[in-house]
Amino acid sequence: MTIAVGEKLPDLKLKEATPDGPAEVSTGDLFKGKRVVLFAVPGAFTPTCSLNHLPGYLDNRDAILAKGVDDIVVVAVNDAFVMTAWAKESGGAGKLRFLADGSAAFAKALGLDIDLTAAGLGVRSKRYSMLVEDGEVKKLNIEESPGQATVSAAAAMIEQL
Repeated sequence: MTIAVGEKLPDLKLKEATPDGPAEVSTGDLFKGKRVVLFAVPGAFTPTCSLNHLPGYLDNRDAILAKGVDDIVVVAVNDAFVMTAWAKESGGAGKLRFLADGSAAFAKALGLDIDLTAAGLGVRSKRYSMLVEDGEVKKLNIEESPGQATVSAAAAMIEQL
């Protein structure tokens, strides 16, 4: 069952790179008392993710934060080391939070996982964006195809804010 607007996100652990190595990030702590834009991609360094989806959020970071958003988070079914490399290569390090959902546990818990085994990618996250306020989903935008980034794009999120 796919998570819906009005529901609370489950409290699960994601990973984030730190100078001391990967650290657990509790989604309960991540969203508690905050207004957060979360977007998910099928994979770091993949074409649509790197050329369209992520750059839109980087380019519009200040406009999103100006709308009362406390943080912008990107999640992918990759490990924390890949997410760190993607943050550095994209210029997003220190601008967005890059969190790893290495085993797709978060994607599965939200009902937003997709099996891309036929494309050689295994189980990944669907491409989506959401506005989360104090752990509750306020807006949810799920792409029909993992190769698209339109309804979940930064411009669409800005209109919803």
